[in-house]
Amino acid sequence: MLRAFLAATFLANPASIATHEPPPPVVVNEHVKLQDIDGFGIAQAFRRTELVRQLPEDQQQQITDLWFNKKTGAGFSILRFGIGSAPTGAPYDQMWSIQPTDPGGPDAPPQYVWDHDDGSQVWLAKIAKSYGVKRFYGDAWSAPGYMKDNGVQENGGQLCGITGSTCTADWRAAYARYLVQWTKFYAQEGIRITDLGFTNEPDFTASYASMRFTPAQAVEFVKILGPIARGTGLKIACCDSFGWNEARAYTAAIQADPIARHYVDTYTGHTYASPVDGPQPTRGNVWMSEWNPNGSTWNENWDDGSGYDGMTIAQAVHDAMTLGNANGYVYWFGESRGATRGLMQVDVPAQTFHISKRFWALAAYSRFIRPGAVRLQASAPDPALKVSAFRNNDGSEVIEVLNTGTAAVTWKGVNGRATAYLTDGGNSLTPSPVTHRTVVLQPRALTTIVIK
Repeated sequence: MLRAFLAATFLANPASIATHEPPPPVVVNEHVKLQDIDGFGIAQAFRRTELVRQLPEDQQQQITDLWFNKKTGAGFSILRFGIGSAPTGAPYDQMWSIQPTDPGGPDAPPQYVWDHDDGSQVWLAKIAKSYGVKRFYGDAWSAPGYMKDNGVQENGGQLCGITGSTCTADWRAAYARYLVQWTKFYAQEGIRITDLGFTNEPDFTASYASMRFTPAQAVEFVKILGPIARGTGLKIACCDSFGWNEARAYTAAIQADPIARHYVDTYTGHTYASPVDGPQPTRGNVWMSEWNPNGSTWNENWDDGSGYDGMTIAQAVHDAMTLGNANGYVYWFGESRGATRGLMQVDVPAQTFHISKRFWALAAYSRFIRPGAVRLQASAPDPALKVSAFRNNDGSEVIEVLNTGTAAVTWKGVNGRATAYLTDGGNSLTPSPVTHRTVVLQPRALTTIVIK
């Protein structure tokens, strides 16, 4: 247990002070428990999984094993899917609606259509479930165009009936039922959608599927969706704002409304417009639910200063956990094509795929820190060491140390039952020796220490 580890390693004692021994490079206080962990995962919206299914079956297996295998891969435990709004037959990169045409108004009998595949999301969900994944987050970028005041799924616009919209019809309840029906279709396929979001980046107008909500409008819709989703077991998530700071306005608005606050289980934010620099204004669960860095090339490097290498992702995950007190972390795209900053690149013409160091940076957290873990208080005297610590339900302890400096740091007195895993330019979760109770924290590297 960590208690023995602490006594031997982490906490300075009078004897060490008397002999002027330097403090240990990492200090963990197991008695201070911070946030619970829901998990780490990826988004596979916008039909990205269709790319995987165009590869040979053995490569499909390799990719899904890398994503979900808890021993040799990342062991991702959250999948974020898209709830479509595009007409049937729309090209790749558009998510099909389960009600592609107006049934005759918001009060007309629904005319749902279900193809049992949903842009390969059902296929991936079944595979993920076979690995033990239990957290499936369905999120909508937009309502179908006929439900909006601009008449199309793209280019923002507002949901008809929401305060401030320019429509005469009120589609709010029909849209809520539409979202819940999408989850019911997945239930028919044996997949339990656990988390449901009705908006994505409501503060950003995109040329693709997008729909605007102000914080007040989000509160308004939560109070419509909540009663309709009651009894389904769904956890409602809101509001996937474009930036972490921008998300605070949505979180605060929901928290200030006693009815809306009752219905929202998870507060979500992205980090495009602003990074994680502190917690959200809530005691509820919080996810960093979407981000990948800017960039113009496919990059497989660990540490090249590009801003979209593996070190960048390791630092971002650390900040989300320690500054934002995030309970979950979801990366934007497990894979895509071309100059993607996704974790993997699929090259369909060449019938192959490539793995970035971004993948291994996230895998260093997701493989070992399991759903239900709790973060423990941790610190390092050296500001170059970015440290976080966790205890899993099975009693195992995980210490993540990102050494951002240019010099190695020797950590003596580590528990003899520890195993260290090194991720840097030449290593991807490579077991690193713990000899004579000592771990060398390599420079510009992420060291994951697991204590059974």
